[in-house]
Amino acid sequence: MPRRQESPDAVKVRTLPVQVAAHLTRRIVSGEIEDGRAPSELEISQEFGVSRVVARETLKILASLDIVDVAQGRRVVVRPRAEWDYLNPLLIEWLPTEIVDELLQELHQMRVLLEPELAAMAATGITDETLARLGKEIERMAALETDPEAYLEVDHEFHMEICRAADNRILDRIMYSARWLGTASRRLTNEAPAGLRRATAQHTEIYEALVARDPAGARAAMRKHLSNNYSTLLAEKEQRSKRAARRRRYQSGQK
Repeated sequence: MPRRQESPDAVKVRTLPVQVAAHLTRRIVSGEIEDGRAPSELEISQEFGVSRVVARETLKILASLDIVDVAQGRRVVVRPRAEWDYLNPLLIEWLPTEIVDELLQELHQMRVLLEPELAAMAATGITDETLARLGKEIERMAALETDPEAYLEVDHEFHMEICRAADNRILDRIMYSARWLGTASRRLTNEAPAGLRRATAQHTEIYEALVARDPAGARAAMRKHLSNNYSTLLAEKEQRSKRAARRRRYQSGQK
């Protein structure tokens, strides 16, 4: 059975350790913690008024995201930002918009490197059963062009079907692990006027190349789709910046 994509927004209530970890992460990102030394278990307990158990779980969460190093008998140290686990949905949720925008551009670079070749690999050995599933996904896309959230899940599954058809478990895991960033990227591109209609047309081109068992055509169609996505991503980022600037000017005028 095809895997369904979970949404990081599905659970709105966060546990206390997660809330404290989010707060500390934002402080680290903002530069409030400058010397590389993160708060200790005792300091977290005292500052936030939580138990040592909660403080300990908070540090475990930060360590699991590679944000800090925690060692027995040693201070808690902030790890270099380049080493953080940017594929984790919690971290994506906590980061400021400008950093998420940078990550989405880096995600695009990764997809351009991998997905055209995955499509070409899939075209050489794709089964009729997989083509039938992809055909149904195309039909669902066409029917969901006015429902961006539902479209997003079908879009993700279409790309993962192609990845599975390429029959490479390592590449499959790489693509699947980036699904949260992929969701954030698709939410932005789906906001563009007529964006979903264009996306359906581009997915149909990829599908037709796969039906023809044409590796070069599948590679080119996927590269074209990703290039168009990137242009849309940059345009939506610019529009969002303009809207934010207008809000700031309005709020400044109200004071």
